[in-house]
Amino acid sequence: MSEIPTDGQMTWKVEGATDTALHLRHHPSEPWQPYEDFPEYFLPDPREFSKGYATFLALLKKGWKAV
Repeated sequence: MSEIPTDGQMTWKVEGATDTALHLRHHPSEPWQPYEDFPEYFLPDPREFSKGYATFLALLKKGWKAV
């Protein structure tokens, strides 16, 4: 996780989706993708955490924005 861009965006609920897992994109013009599609950012979650929460916290610390 050391060479991660600092200007990405994150969301928990993509419009039209039924799941509430973390989704990511690098630029506002890109479509949202599940966080698992970014193995370079993916962090495993403890059993009691929401799906993607560990990755969310790490990216938030790197300057990513929650949308």
